[in-house]
Amino acid sequence: MTNISNSDNTQIEHNNHSPNQEHIAADSSHTHNAEAHSAEAHHEGEGNIMITMLQEHLLDHHSYNFYNVFQIDFPVILYDDGFHLYSSMKAMEAEGTFTEVHHQIVRAENHLATKMDFSITSLVFFQWLSMLILFFMFFSSGRKYKKDPNKAPSGLQNMLEVLVLYVRDEIIRPNIPSVKLSDQLSPYFLALFFFILAMNLIGLLPGGHTATGNLAVTAGLAITAYFVINGTAIWQNGFWGWIKEFTGGAPPFIWIIMIPIEILSMFTKPFALTVRLFANMTAGHAVILSLIGLIFLLQTLAVVPVVTAFTLFIYGLELLVAFIQAYVFTILTAVFVGLTLAHGEHSVEHH
Repeated sequence: MTNISNSDNTQIEHNNHSPNQEHIAADSSHTHNAEAHSAEAHHEGEGNIMITMLQEHLLDHHSYNFYNVFQIDFPVILYDDGFHLYSSMKAMEAEGTFTEVHHQIVRAENHLATKMDFSITSLVFFQWLSMLILFFMFFSSGRKYKKDPNKAPSGLQNMLEVLVLYVRDEIIRPNIPSVKLSDQLSPYFLALFFFILAMNLIGLLPGGHTATGNLAVTAGLAITAYFVINGTAIWQNGFWGWIKEFTGGAPPFIWIIMIPIEILSMFTKPFALTVRLFANMTAGHAVILSLIGLIFLLQTLAVVPVVTAFTLFIYGLELLVAFIQAYVFTILTAVFVGLTLAHGEHSVEHH
C-alpha cells in the first residue's frame, strides 16, 4: 500500500508540475521567437540603411539633401494635357493631380505616366554645376591670356593648358587624319572631355552625385557623339560617299550582308560608349558605399580600420578612373570619327 501511495503521489506531483513546465517551455519558445524576429528586423533595418545609401547617391531625385543638414527642393515641370509647374514634389503631392510611384511621376487617378517630364532633378543640378565650374575656370584663364599673352601660365591656367594640349595632340590629331578638320572639331572634343571629367570628379566630393552614373546622362553624351561621327562623315565624304562606306568596297553580291552589319555598327558604337561610362562610374561608387555599409551591418569598431583602408584605396582608384573614363570616351569618339572618314586605299592604310 505504501508503494502504491508513493507512486500515486509521484504521479500527482508530475501532473501538478506538467502545466507549469509546459508554461515555462512556451514562454521560453515565445522569448526565443521574439529574439529571432528582433534580430531579423535589426538586420533588415541595417540592410535598408545600406540600400538607402545606395539609392540616395546613385539614383535621380527631385531634391538634394546634404547629410540632413540642408535640403534643396527642385521645381517639377510636367507636360500632360498642358504644362503643370510645381515648386517642389511636396507641392505636387498636395495638389493631388500627380503622385510619385517608384521614383516615377504618374497621374494619381490611374497611375499612368505623364507624357513629358521636364523637371529639374539632382543629376540635372550637378550637370549645371559642372558647366558653371568649367565656365568660370576657362573664363578666368582666358582673361589672363588676353591681359598678358606673353606671360608664362601658372596655377589653374597652366593645368588647363596642359590638359587642352594633351587632348589636342594625343587624342584628336592622331585619330583624325585631317589637321584642319581636327582643329575644327577640337572645341567639341575638349568640351566632351572636360564635361565628363568635371561630372566624374564632383561625384567624388562629399555630398556630390555622379551624373555620369546615370544611363540617361551617358546616353545623351553618346547620342551627341553619334551625330558628330556620322555628321562629320557626311560633311567630308558627301551623302553618297557616306552610303558607300556601308559596303566597305566589297563586291555587290555580299552587300546584303555588309549593309545590315554596317547599320548595326552605327548603333553599337554609341551603345558601347553609353554602357562603358555608366558601368565604370556606378561600380566604383557602389563598392565604396558597400564598404562603408559594412560598419553599420557588423556593428563593431574592429572593422573600421580595415574598411577605412579599403575605402581609401577604392577612392583613390575612383579618382584615377574619373580621368581614365573621360579619356576613353573622348578617344573612342575621335577614333570612330577617323574611321568613318577613311575609305578606299586610305581606309586600309588608316586601319
